[in-house]
Amino acid sequence: MTEIDIEKENKAIAQEYKELLRISYQTLSDEDKKLIRKAFDVSVEAHKEQRRKSGEAYIFHPIAVAKIVASEIGLGATSIAAALLHDVVEDTPTTVQDIERLFNPKVAQIVEGLTKISMVQRDLNVSMQAENFRKMILTLNDDVRVILIKLADRLHNMQTMDSMQEDKQTKIASETLYIYAPLAHRLGLYNIKTKLEDLGLKYTEPAVYNDIVSKIKETKEEQDAYIEDISNVLKASLDLEGIDYIIKGRPKSIYSIRRKMKAQNVSFDEVYDKFALRIVYKSNPHDEKFIAWKIYSIVTDHYRPSPSRLRDWISSPKSTGYEALHITVMGPKGRWVEVQVRSERMDEIAEKGYAAHYKYKNGATEESGLDVWLNLLKEALENSETNAVDFVEDFKMNLYSKEIFVFTPKGEIKSLPKGATSLDFAFSIHSEIGIRTRGTRVNGKLVPLNFELKSGDQIEVITSQHQKPTVNWLDYVTTSRAKTKIKNVLNENTKKIGEEGKELLTRKLKHLKITLSEQVINELVNFFKLKTSLDLFYRVGIGAIENQQLKDYAAQKSNTFINFFKNKIKRSASATADEDIHKPIISSNYDMLVFGKEHDKLDYKLSPCCNPIPGDDVFGFVTINEGIKVHKKDCPNAIGMQSNYAYRIMTAKWIDSSQEEFKAIINITGMDVLGLTNQLTKVISNNMHVNIQSISLSTDAGIFHGQVAVIVQNNTILKKLINNIKKIDGIDKVTRVYKT
Repeated sequence: MTEIDIEKENKAIAQEYKELLRISYQTLSDEDKKLIRKAFDVSVEAHKEQRRKSGEAYIFHPIAVAKIVASEIGLGATSIAAALLHDVVEDTPTTVQDIERLFNPKVAQIVEGLTKISMVQRDLNVSMQAENFRKMILTLNDDVRVILIKLADRLHNMQTMDSMQEDKQTKIASETLYIYAPLAHRLGLYNIKTKLEDLGLKYTEPAVYNDIVSKIKETKEEQDAYIEDISNVLKASLDLEGIDYIIKGRPKSIYSIRRKMKAQNVSFDEVYDKFALRIVYKSNPHDEKFIAWKIYSIVTDHYRPSPSRLRDWISSPKSTGYEALHITVMGPKGRWVEVQVRSERMDEIAEKGYAAHYKYKNGATEESGLDVWLNLLKEALENSETNAVDFVEDFKMNLYSKEIFVFTPKGEIKSLPKGATSLDFAFSIHSEIGIRTRGTRVNGKLVPLNFELKSGDQIEVITSQHQKPTVNWLDYVTTSRAKTKIKNVLNENTKKIGEEGKELLTRKLKHLKITLSEQVINELVNFFKLKTSLDLFYRVGIGAIENQQLKDYAAQKSNTFINFFKNKIKRSASATADEDIHKPIISSNYDMLVFGKEHDKLDYKLSPCCNPIPGDDVFGFVTINEGIKVHKKDCPNAIGMQSNYAYRIMTAKWIDSSQEEFKAIINITGMDVLGLTNQLTKVISNNMHVNIQSISLSTDAGIFHGQVAVIVQNNTILKKLINNIKKIDGIDKVTRVYKT
C-alpha cells in the first residue's frame, strides 16, 4: 500500500471511531470515554498487521461490532470496550491476563468468554458446531453480554460475506438460521433477529431471496400509499384525543414472507399481511395501559377488527419482555392490516431487547420472564449431560416456541411454551414435584400426563413419594427443563449399569485378545450403530449385546485391512463397469448426479424427507451407516445438517436429467367445472414424456380436489406440466407434494 492509501485508511478508521462515540446509546462519562479510547488503541495496535478477506484493515470489524453493540443493543462502555477487543486474544499474542491488567476484570471476563466460544477443539465423534454452540450457551453462566456481543459479531460477519467461497457462505448462513437468529429472538433483539434471518436466506436460497426483494421493490410505492391512507384516517382522531404519537409503516421481513409462502403454500402476491402499521405513543408509566386501549378504541372505530387476532401483550408480556397490543383490522380494499400499539418504552424494549429491558427495570423486585428464562437455562446447563446435538436441539426448541398462559390451583399465572403438557407444568413448578407426579387435573378433570395445555387452563398436580420417571415420560414432555430432569434421573440408573457393563466388556474383550481403548470403544459404538459409549456399556450391562456379536466385531476388526483393499478393487471395477454402461448416455448429453469439485460419480440414495428429482438444487450428506444421502437445498432438515455437520456436506449437481424416470405427486384444487376431469387427463396425456401412475379426483360442494402421481424424467418436464395444468379453466392451485 502507498503512503497515501495508508493515510486514507487511517482517516477512515478515525472517522469510524468518532461515529462509534456519537451513536453510543448511553451518555458516556469521561471515565467511559477513556475506557473505550484505550480499548480502541489496544485493538488498533494488536490488529495492525491483519487484513480481512475483502482486503480492508481488520480493525474495521471490531469497530463495526462495537457500533452494533452500542446502537442496536444499547449496551454500555464495558461491552463496547469488550467488543473492540473481542478478537485480540484469539488472533494476537495478547492474553486475557494482559486485558485484565490494562482494563478491568469485567472486560477481561467478557473477552475470555468470547475467546472460549471461538477456540473449540474438534471432537471426532461429536458435531463440532453443536459442541461450539453448547460452549457458547454455557458462557451465559458467566455473563449474558458475551452472547450479545457474539450476536453483534455474527451480524457483521453476515453483512460482509460477499468475498467468501460459496460453500463457506452456506455453512455460516445455515448456522445463523439454526441458532443465532433464534437466540436473538429469545433475547428480544427484534432488529438483529430480522437482519440475521434475511441475510441467512440471502446465502442459503439466493434466488428466492432476490425474487422477493425485487417484488417488494415493485410493490413498495403502492404499499406506502396504502399505509398513508390508513394513517391519515387515524391521525385526525388521535390528534383530537391529544395523544402524542408517531405512525410508521413496518414491512414484513423477507425471511418471514418466505416462511409464510412455504407454510401456506402460497405465492408472494397471496401473502396478505406483508406490512404492518405501528403507532408509538409518549406516556408516563401510570397512563401507559390506559392510552394503549384508548388507541385500540380509536383504531376499531374506523376499521373492523378480527376478534380472533387480537394479541394483548400489555396485560401479559411475552417472556422476552415484549409488550404491545396487536390488532388485525380489515383495511380499505378488503385487506387485513396489523396495527401494533406501543409506548416509547415498549418500543425500545421491542427493538433493543435485553439491555433496554434492564434499563427500565429500575430496581423492580418482580422477576421478569427474561430473568426466569435465563435462570431456567442456567439450571439446564448445570445439569446437562446430554450429547451436544441433542442439547442444541432441545435448547433451540425452547427458543422460538410461542407462549401460553396457565394458572396454578391458587390462581398464580405461569407462562409455558405452546404445546406444553400437564407434566411440563409439574416440572415448571419444581423438579421434585415433576419427578413425583402421579397424575394431573386440568380444570378439575383428571387428564393423562401428556395432555396438551391451552391458555387459561388451571392445573393441579397429584404427587406420590413412590413415583419415579420412566423412559416413556420423555415422550410426554416438550420443554427442555423437563427433559433434562427426566434424563438425569434415568441416567443415574443407566450410569450404574454402564459402570458394571464397562468392567464386563473389558473382561469379554480380553478373551478375544482385544484391549479396551478409546479407539476400540469408538469402533464398537459404530459397529452396533449406537450414539455414545454409555449406550454401549449400558447394553452390555443389561445383556443386550451377546458374546457372538462381540466375536463378529473381533472377526471384522482383523479383516478390516484386507477388506479395505478388496473394496477398493471392487469399487474401481464397478466404477469402470458403470462408465461402460453410461458411455452412450454421456455422449448423448443425458443427465446424472455428480459430487464435489471433481464431479465424482459416487453411490448415493435420494432422501425420502424431501424426495429430490433431477433438476432440483441438491447437496450430498455423508451418513454414518447409509453412505451418501441426497437432499434438496430447501429440505426442511437442510439448515440443521449444514449447521451441525458442515464437514459431512458434499456439493452435488445434476449434469443432465432425461434418462431415468422419477415419480412426482401433484395436488390440484379448483372449481368443479363441467368437463374438468376430461380436460385434465387430456393435458397430462398430451405432455411428452409424462405417464400417469395413479389419479384420484373428488368434488365437495362445488370444489374440485385431485391428486395425480406422474412418472417424469426431470424437473423441467414437471414444471412444464404444472404450468399447463394451471392454464385449464377452473383450476385454482397446482402444487407438488413433498413427503415430510
